[in-house]
Amino acid sequence: MLATLAAVLSAGWVIAWACGLLADSGSWPVRVGLLAVGLALAAGSAALLLRRAEQNRRMTKRYFDALCRVDVCSLNPDNGADELPPLPTDRAWSDVAGRLQELLLDYCRRTQELKHTRTAWEIRYLRLKTQCDQIKAILSGLSEPILAVDDYHEVMLANRSAEELFGFELKSAETRALDGVVHCQRLIDLLTSTSRRKVSGGRTDEIEVPDEDGGARWYRVTANKLTTGTDEEEGQEPAADARTSYGAVAVLRDIGDQKVLQKRNAEFVSAVSHEMKTPLAGIKAYVELLADGDAEDEETQEEFLNVINGQADRLQRLIDNMLNLARIEAGVVNVSKQTRSLNELLEEALHVVQPAAEAKQIELTAELSPMYLGVLADRDMLLQSAINLLSNAIKYTPEKGRVTLRSRLEDDQVRFEVQDTGVGLSEEDCRRVFEKFYRVNKNKDMASGTGLGLPLAKHIVEDVHGGQLTAQSTLGEGSTFAITLPNAGQLT
Repeated sequence: MLATLAAVLSAGWVIAWACGLLADSGSWPVRVGLLAVGLALAAGSAALLLRRAEQNRRMTKRYFDALCRVDVCSLNPDNGADELPPLPTDRAWSDVAGRLQELLLDYCRRTQELKHTRTAWEIRYLRLKTQCDQIKAILSGLSEPILAVDDYHEVMLANRSAEELFGFELKSAETRALDGVVHCQRLIDLLTSTSRRKVSGGRTDEIEVPDEDGGARWYRVTANKLTTGTDEEEGQEPAADARTSYGAVAVLRDIGDQKVLQKRNAEFVSAVSHEMKTPLAGIKAYVELLADGDAEDEETQEEFLNVINGQADRLQRLIDNMLNLARIEAGVVNVSKQTRSLNELLEEALHVVQPAAEAKQIELTAELSPMYLGVLADRDMLLQSAINLLSNAIKYTPEKGRVTLRSRLEDDQVRFEVQDTGVGLSEEDCRRVFEKFYRVNKNKDMASGTGLGLPLAKHIVEDVHGGQLTAQSTLGEGSTFAITLPNAGQLT
């Protein structure tokens, strides 16, 4: 602007000087007039330029002020003229304003793209956060303990079951080192070795974890290596060389019941083998005696044959009881339930065991209820239970003792019990007396048996008839075995 004004003034002075040259031959007033005209033209041109420059300045200021207030993202070459004041006529300012508008529009487009990208990432973050919260809730609700470690063998995830099992809280733990929160060396070794493996896959082991009560609980642990792909696309399996390891996870499944069942099965097989070995050994011994001709007279032969027959009967009873137990436990036993009189079944059981009681001079008494006690029962099976209880009481009651059979009505149930004045049971024996093949060691010499009578009676009462069989005893004073059954008297 200043350069233009200087040029105009310079031009005015040149015009004035030229007019002076042209007027050298004229009078002095003419020369002054021409000089004044030149100066006036120069001053007018300068004033016009200054006015135009001021207008351009004001228009430029209004334009840039409007450009600062307007939403730049709404500007485009089509409607930008409507949104903003007109640009100044000065081409330099027009070019600057145009370039500035394009620059702002480019920044606006980039800002919009970043907003869209941020929105997409926010949605993805919220989705991942929701999935993470759902996974944590699912893991917290699982009863199986779950434990995960990273490559530095620090615990990075543990559900509530794992925290309760190992007695720590992951959020407030001072250290997350695996050996600092888990005091089970086999589990530590399993997780660390799994995380160091170069190939994926799982490892399984059975570990024993001590509990707060001083006992131990058995778990089957499945440990898997944690891997992720580095360049895989969503929904595609990463290549083997694209996998990155970041630790291992272990899932613990409680197998305590299985261990107990395995132990019981082993004890059962051992007991069956022992119980079957005794009669088989007796049969084999007497058969060898007969084969060797040691029984020369008929009386001795008959004695040997009676022993063999008795041992064969014992073996048969053992097999029958085992089969009955197996059928009841498997639920394939043929049950024929009808409404029957409990007292009639008990009287029949008394007649069956009467000879055994008389042989030991045991007083066998019945205190049966005068009321009708109806039960929905399988006659043969319930009768077998009553006979087993009475026979057991007679076996372990010394001579000239007493066995009492009672029955009565209790609310909506009927109850009968067998009370004896026998040797009695300890507290531990009362808890285990219904186990298969369990026999009290100190009482084995009093009577022979298979140890299946009471377990069979319990299965018949509880599994088949929906009742309950209990035992109460005082060591050295006697025992009482009681059976309660649903009352079916109103059905008759």
